Amino acid sequence: MSDFLPIERYVPHRGSMLLLDRLLEASDEHAVAEVRVARDGMFVQPQGVPAWVAIEYMAQTVAAWAGWRAAQKGEPVKIGFLLGSRKFEALQPFFALGAVLRVEVQYELLGSNGLGMFSCQVLHNGQLAARARVSVFEPGDGAAYLQALGSEEEKKHE
Repeated sequence: MSDFLPIERYVPHRGSMLLLDRLLEASDEHAVAEVRVARDGMFVQPQGVPAWVAIEYMAQTVAAWAGWRAAQKGEPVKIGFLLGSRKFEALQPFFALGAVLRVEVQYELLGSNGLGMFSCQVLHNGQLAARARVSVFEPGDGAAYLQALGSEEEKKHE
């Protein structure tokens, strides 16, 4: 499929927290997104954007993949959570401002309980810039899940 909706239709992120520019590819097993490293983004430092931000690029691409899959079924985009990453490796310390990055995610494991593991990489000019395995969680009802977490925190402070 080559015609995709604006990225906001696939991810819940908005404003300065939306780091992806567009979805380039999606299938049942993978997704590819594009990021133009913003000159006015929230993570910008004099040298560029720190390479550790690649984890968020990866997580948002996983979110876009999940949102695309939901859209294929006529369902709304759900809230998901980045649980962590393993084997993160950055081959450069910063991404240059204005650089166009290709973020590729491939699912390795997707459980019926909402837990997933993805193999991810970020490419710049066709060269590997960062990679990691990313763990995510998509609860059935994200709003109810957040509300339940908030209620548990309130009880701890009573």
